[in-house]
Amino acid sequence: MSQKELESQEIREENRKIRFLRFLVDLSILSIQQGDFTLEEASEMVAEVKWAALNLFPEKELAFELIYRPRFQKVIEARFGKPLSGHPSRASDRFDSQPR
Repeated sequence: MSQKELESQEIREENRKIRFLRFLVDLSILSIQQGDFTLEEASEMVAEVKWAALNLFPEKELAFELIYRPRFQKVIEARFGKPLSGHPSRASDRFDSQPR
């Protein structure tokens, strides 16, 4: 496989991961808006999405905080009238492996 083909394959894989993360975030936001969740459960959902994002994109926690945290914050404030805590419980603590 040529260098150009490898780069093209890497770009396709990166785009696939981005699309999946967008889907996951959008689905989670809709679930928070329309579901019968408590504030604690919604916060846990955000933590789980963050864990998934860090598994897809290791070392991109700042990007998550800048791009997705404000969206979740807005939805949770609208739904519950309370802000999302700055540091929700870490979903990764519940799983055997940490994001790499």
